[in-house]
Amino acid sequence: MHFGLSEEQSLLRDTVRRYFSDRLDIERIKEMLGGSCPNDLWQSVTDMGLMGVVVPEEYGGSNLSLLDATIVAEALGEFVVPVPLTGALMAVAAISKHGDDNQKERYLHGIANGSIRVAYGIKRNHAALHSEGNLVTGRSAVIADVDGASHYLLNAGDKLLVVDCSAPGIRVENLKNVDRTRSFAIASFDNTDCDVIAPGYSEVVNHSIAVGRLSIAAETFGAAEKMFEDARGYSLERYQFDRPIGSFQSIKHQLSDMISDLEPCRSLLWYAAYPYDAEPEEFELHSCLAKSLVSDVAKRVAKTSLEIHGGMGYTELLGLHLWFKRIETNRQLLGGPEATRSRAAEIQQFVIEEVS
Repeated sequence: MHFGLSEEQSLLRDTVRRYFSDRLDIERIKEMLGGSCPNDLWQSVTDMGLMGVVVPEEYGGSNLSLLDATIVAEALGEFVVPVPLTGALMAVAAISKHGDDNQKERYLHGIANGSIRVAYGIKRNHAALHSEGNLVTGRSAVIADVDGASHYLLNAGDKLLVVDCSAPGIRVENLKNVDRTRSFAIASFDNTDCDVIAPGYSEVVNHSIAVGRLSIAAETFGAAEKMFEDARGYSLERYQFDRPIGSFQSIKHQLSDMISDLEPCRSLLWYAAYPYDAEPEEFELHSCLAKSLVSDVAKRVAKTSLEIHGGMGYTELLGLHLWFKRIETNRQLLGGPEATRSRAAEIQQFVIEEVS
């Protein structure tokens, strides 16, 4: 059995990477800090079909697998691109599997063609939002990718909600975050119109969160791999005592540890995407395991990369802090390693007994 990317998936990965590599150097990335995805970049991304990668064909999408979407998310992390892919994937997964025909017509076409940008603010068992009928009141969890968004994907307890950002009764409080490549906010709602996806079906929230966790894990992996490649390249260029520092035994050990930690994450991410269609009952478990492991590994890789760069790694010039902060922020989005491992234990019905 061959376990790896198909020729088409490898082509997709290389195409997306080449596109961003040709257009996004560190100076261009710095120009985008603190704002939403620029219109020219957003138009190119939608023209490439990246936002509709898992949208069914009848709604204007590519109808590809979640593994294909994971490949795209990895590339976005590699270039810390402010493209709101995670919210789109979460919304499409929920609506295409659990939404009614009207909701599919209303949202899936727009997500695929880029007219709808989805920001997400979901927290399991979130009790600060209350939904009665098609009205929502209360305060959201932290919403990611809020700048430029047309819709919010939220949850009120076990109800998944889609809210139009232009609806009356919304007050937005922008938040400052160490990750300046994206925008964050908290929104308050006062009897605001909303769309409830599969009312009364709580599993839709868990399913949507699982898709988001896998997307964030893939993005984190892409960022960590980029920091490894930068460290490896710098170790061959930086000379001390008339030798590249990469020839020093300690640096070799650090680089070896980084790549040996990263490689298992790649396989885990790919396998976590596989059950989405093949074994849906296993999908949430594997998405939790993928996000928890990748979050921990990426943190170690990012820290080691900065150390190999020495003082240069902490300067604005190289911009490594942008990847480091993306990794740190992703670690907590939709649940940190402790929360995701706890959820994995809950799914498997593990019982932890207290020792007296």
